[in-house]
Amino acid sequence: MRSGAKIGIITGVSVAVLAGGGYGAYSLMGGSDSGSSEKKPRTVVADPPSAEQAASGAKDFLAAWASGDIAKAASLTDDPAAATTALTAFKDQVKPSALTLTPAGPTTQQAFASATGTPTPAKPTAAASANPSASGTPGAGDSPSASATPGPTGTLMGFKARAEFEGTSRVWDYNGFLGVVKMSDNTPAVHWAPSVIHPHLSGNETIATQQVFAPPSTVVDRNGKPLQGASLTQALMSTLQDNAHKLLPPDPNKDQDAGSAVVINDPAGKTAPDKLFTIVEPKPGKPFKVTLDNTLQAAAEKAMTDLGGKSGSIVAIEPSTGNVLAFANAPSSGQNRAFTGLLAPGSTMKILTSAALLEAGVNPDTVVACPEKSSNPVAIPNDFPGAFPNNTLQQDFMVSCNTAFINQGLTSLKPDTLSSTAKDVFGIGMEWKTGLPNADGKVPLAPGSKDEQAMNYIGQGKVQMNPLAIASITATVQSGAFKQPILVPGLPQQPAARQISPDVAAKLRAMMNATATGGTAKDVMAGITDNAGAKTGSAEVAGATTTNSWFTAFRGNLAVAAEVQGGGHGVDAAGPAVASLLKAAGGR
Repeated sequence: MRSGAKIGIITGVSVAVLAGGGYGAYSLMGGSDSGSSEKKPRTVVADPPSAEQAASGAKDFLAAWASGDIAKAASLTDDPAAATTALTAFKDQVKPSALTLTPAGPTTQQAFASATGTPTPAKPTAAASANPSASGTPGAGDSPSASATPGPTGTLMGFKARAEFEGTSRVWDYNGFLGVVKMSDNTPAVHWAPSVIHPHLSGNETIATQQVFAPPSTVVDRNGKPLQGASLTQALMSTLQDNAHKLLPPDPNKDQDAGSAVVINDPAGKTAPDKLFTIVEPKPGKPFKVTLDNTLQAAAEKAMTDLGGKSGSIVAIEPSTGNVLAFANAPSSGQNRAFTGLLAPGSTMKILTSAALLEAGVNPDTVVACPEKSSNPVAIPNDFPGAFPNNTLQQDFMVSCNTAFINQGLTSLKPDTLSSTAKDVFGIGMEWKTGLPNADGKVPLAPGSKDEQAMNYIGQGKVQMNPLAIASITATVQSGAFKQPILVPGLPQQPAARQISPDVAAKLRAMMNATATGGTAKDVMAGITDNAGAKTGSAEVAGATTTNSWFTAFRGNLAVAAEVQGGGHGVDAAGPAVASLLKAAGGR
């Protein structure tokens, strides 16, 4: 039941004071007398109507409204213009085939409060009752009183409403409320407010008969099984369903499942629709299928539980389709950091840097020295001692040599190459519409100094990613084409500006496979190296004594990425999480 400001619209004509403003501002003008003089304006007076006047005012108004004589009904109110608009809107938008309105005599503020769910009636301002309408007249109910003159008193009357509709035997019964005031010509008038139409209606809200649909019977995974997972909170799933309905192409058979109902809507969309009465029941909702896989989701959830209280997240993507097969967060009830987190990805970024270098003509077997410190002004060291002047690019990738990637990047790449490669080939920086809110990865365009460029090449500085983005990068390498990640089958997927060349993709897969079989990922990937590849990463964080742990890998038609805050090296925390999910998936 809706609550809030609605009570203030009607209680001004109850046994309490109508308003804090003067009613002299609201008058019903008469015609001219033979052109020589005008009749005095018909205004609301402070005195309350007699019991007989209140009864007759309510009875005559309800009779005119029920008979469809909108002009007469509106003339029996203190605001004919607003009443005409509102009553016409009710007739045209709710579309009852018959309307029966039966006076129920005087009632109380408490009865009205009970009908609206508002415990304490509020006193409306005079201006607030001047222009409201059921069709949503702008400004209705929002203006402050223009005067502090005490307003009139009135009588709150109840009535029974019954609306019938074509094509159904169902009838809509509800208790209505209206207030009757006394006019300056000693006649009664209904004090107009949107709540005269229905006690839930107020302000700019609209009331209409419209299509309604049953909610999905259940949310199911890609195999049609009821979806399970602690990270898949009800709020996330509701958001996913809402977004999917907006993003999916129109269903030509949708109308066949629709029912109809009388609904109050807020044009601004700030409150949920208020369904007052179901005229025709919609067909039972169909299962809402998502791309997630229960088996992999369970593995992802366990991987996060096994972090022992550390914060982290993990995402699994099917490279051939872009379907997200699993995602989980630790803690499961907090931020969906798998999609919306933004952190420096550390050396997992070297996949993207390698792609740019390979496109620039550097080959996996090209000698790219690995000195102890990089050549940029702020010399950056490696995470291991010693220099390796004869290393190839592939060997540098396998051991994650910072200095080699920095020096070769500064030599072979333009300042904006990394950013353009990220967006044009891997889709990083485009506005993905996955079905859930997601933060797009960030690779700064044309960094302003060699130090900034150096940091970006190794996934530090201003580069920001999340497991969704890193898993997508790995999926692009595995499949040879960017497929924007999605959570609901059929969601539109933005294409990248260009595809990675088959040659570059093959070389990257070989470099990642070498890392999984003989590089920094060897121990974690033991036993799952067939048709697989991996990259470790650790990212330094200002003020933190322990690095963030990153790891990404592919095996068959599956790409996975994870991050663990304060987890240390990639193989320490994120690596085992990814490996456990790959093992659960088997060789798919």
